[in-house]
Amino acid sequence: MILVKKFGGTSVADLNCILHVAKLIKDDVDKGKSVVAVVSAMAGFTNEMISKITQIPNLSYSQEELSERDVVLSAGEQISCGLLALTLESLGIKAKSWLGWQIPINTDNAYGKARIKDIQIDKLKASFENYSVAIVAGFQGAHSGRITTLGRGGSDTSAVAIAGALGAKICEIYTDVDGIYTADPNVVSKARKLDSISYEEMLEMSSLGAKVLQIRCVELAMKYNIKINILSTFTQSKGTLLLSKEEIVEKNLITGITCDTHEASVTLKKVPFGLLPVFELIAKANINVDMISQNMNSEKNDITFTIQRANVSQTKNLLKENKDKILYDSLSIDESVAKVSIIGVGMLSHSGVAYQMFKALNEKGINILAITTSEIKISVLIPEDYAELAVRALHTAYGLDSSELIS
Repeated sequence: MILVKKFGGTSVADLNCILHVAKLIKDDVDKGKSVVAVVSAMAGFTNEMISKITQIPNLSYSQEELSERDVVLSAGEQISCGLLALTLESLGIKAKSWLGWQIPINTDNAYGKARIKDIQIDKLKASFENYSVAIVAGFQGAHSGRITTLGRGGSDTSAVAIAGALGAKICEIYTDVDGIYTADPNVVSKARKLDSISYEEMLEMSSLGAKVLQIRCVELAMKYNIKINILSTFTQSKGTLLLSKEEIVEKNLITGITCDTHEASVTLKKVPFGLLPVFELIAKANINVDMISQNMNSEKNDITFTIQRANVSQTKNLLKENKDKILYDSLSIDESVAKVSIIGVGMLSHSGVAYQMFKALNEKGINILAITTSEIKISVLIPEDYAELAVRALHTAYGLDSSELIS
């Protein structure tokens, strides 16, 4: 039996942590298991490399430059991979390291946010004839002989994709938290760990600000029906199991509350040709848009939408360069906003959920700037200064503070 385990950056932050991880893996090997361990870069390494790259002047971020950027950013996983393999060898465990291109994990050429196309798993499987452990560098793949990276949190996606290719039914993801909580425990002191959560709920939470799992990792798990167990590397506590909603017996009205403080609101005044020319430009630039609203008053056609703050400079330049095509009157960008969301499959069978949310925020004097909904989530855009207050108010309003969730 082959176990697939992923260890995040804090799990391999230094040699002591790596030794601890190696001992966890050794325990499985001693029980007769073969292990694929997917590893991230040491905590802080990737951010350090990004900082160095941004100091290089006159970069145009062409395909060639983005490819070289991926060469730099993928180095951290290679280091973790080799160090863990060496540590396991020191414990008497036969281990072999694998980089993305050696397996290979084939991707498209969207450098920095590549998507996996296929994994040729035969060589990795065959390695277990001579080795007990395969250490795989997460976050990276290859396209036409060049290294690609899968975006932040991409090691999660690497692990689940490998689990799928091996036919594994479960993938264990080890991190510095011991599971998924009803809200960020740093914001809500009464936030509680969930025993289980559905793929659909986790997809929403990942896309709305929760940083425990990369969204594409959850998409892959849902597609191939792979359970994910989110565990702490450093404690023995029970984690949170990610599985299909049909397998969850008790469906809570609200499962979790998220907050994204990396949003920015973009407003274009008096856009005569409406949404199409604006979002054609945005789409071609691969900029993700979230909330969209349009004021179609006869005297004006104003458009407001939200993007990630990391894309503000690119978006501003794009819109200014194309003002003669869009013909808008003015452009304003507000980076002092936050998106707060409630998520729960229980919404499907309950009414009045939105009213309860608006009532709780109104009682705290929090102004709602925009709203977007789906079957299992409601998101509101609010002033960033009120973000934590909003999360705590909603956590209380939906009964998440108590030991009994509203169902």
